[in-house]
Amino acid sequence: MMEDITVDMVSKRPLPLFNPRDPDFIRNPYPTYHWLRQQSPLLWDPAGNYWLATSYDVCSEILRDRRFGRRYGALLENIYRRSMMDQTAFRLMAMTMLMQEPPDHTRLRGLVTKAFSARRVESMRQRIRTLVGELLDQLVPRGTMDVIRDFAHVLPVTVICDLLGIPAEDRRLFHETAISTRMLDPVPMNESELREANAMFEEQGAYFTDLFERRRRDPGDDLVTALVQVGDEGGLTNDELLANVWLLFAAGHETTRNLIGNGLLALHRNPGQLARLHLNPRLFPSAVTELLRYDSPVQFVGRTAFEDTEIAGTTIAEGQVVLCLVGAANRDPAKFDEPDSLDLGRSNNRPLSFGGGIHFCLGAQLTQIEGQEAFIGILGRLPGMRLQDIEEPSWQPNFAIHGLKALMASWDPP
Repeated sequence: MMEDITVDMVSKRPLPLFNPRDPDFIRNPYPTYHWLRQQSPLLWDPAGNYWLATSYDVCSEILRDRRFGRRYGALLENIYRRSMMDQTAFRLMAMTMLMQEPPDHTRLRGLVTKAFSARRVESMRQRIRTLVGELLDQLVPRGTMDVIRDFAHVLPVTVICDLLGIPAEDRRLFHETAISTRMLDPVPMNESELREANAMFEEQGAYFTDLFERRRRDPGDDLVTALVQVGDEGGLTNDELLANVWLLFAAGHETTRNLIGNGLLALHRNPGQLARLHLNPRLFPSAVTELLRYDSPVQFVGRTAFEDTEIAGTTIAEGQVVLCLVGAANRDPAKFDEPDSLDLGRSNNRPLSFGGGIHFCLGAQLTQIEGQEAFIGILGRLPGMRLQDIEEPSWQPNFAIHGLKALMASWDPP
């Protein structure tokens, strides 16, 4: 799989430790992760000009260490070797709380934290359960569906539209529009991908700008109204408002969609565990945690060293980038017994799929509840569901976000 060669003999350029665009890697990154971890828990990749954190303990330490954080401009220059902030997609991404550090991160995150309080999110469970039932009412008589397009995408988009206050008549735009996540990868986008990312931001930005004006005229009991009011009081610039509403929409459905798709595939590839879940519904909460560990929708998160820092006996210099490979950390045998086995009853299971530290995913609880209700609904209503292309499904050609393009399923309709 790997060759002990570090320099291209023709160009004399360093070779990457692995190719995150390789279709074989995208289909199954875990053998590569194991190989990397066996070399060291912290590896320098000269081709990418970044460190790779491969073990659970090192990833966890870096994610929680305040000597590391987000410097988005530096990260972009590391990838593209030139400024990209004049591009719409990158300019707005830089203004999201995801790419900010205190005090701006504290200010931005504080504005939306109440909407994701444990009590409020748990109160949404019944609405999510109802949405799952309504979706399945439409799908069950058909006898077939693309799990990703028809269910895994629609459910979390509807939930986040509810939370933001996007009117029902406008939601088709989001049900039919895919989010470009290639801009999160450490491999540069080509010109076509960059145009697609810019167009996505511009189209959705135009919609949200119009929605902000409507909410100023006609306020609602929703998160967009609350953020517009904060912005009008001087707490947010217009670009910050736009960027962070877009982030909430994108992050609010991307992880859940891939949890459902990756999880259903994993369950059908492990029929013994699928049968176990059918027999013991009390396993659904721990099953979702294990599915997040086993094939995480998020495969890495990036951090930049704010100062020279020693980790695992290695000094990471100020300004250097570290890719914390949470997909590798979640399969670390030093942390998880038989890490390549799916065990829905796994105890003391603490995957790093939602990151850590001050950037821990704001919507982690919501994603888990959506996943639980989705699997309860699908397995309860479609116990005989069959997946097509189970061995060679179609994956999105991304590294940071790991998920399926499509997952065709069929069953005997009633």
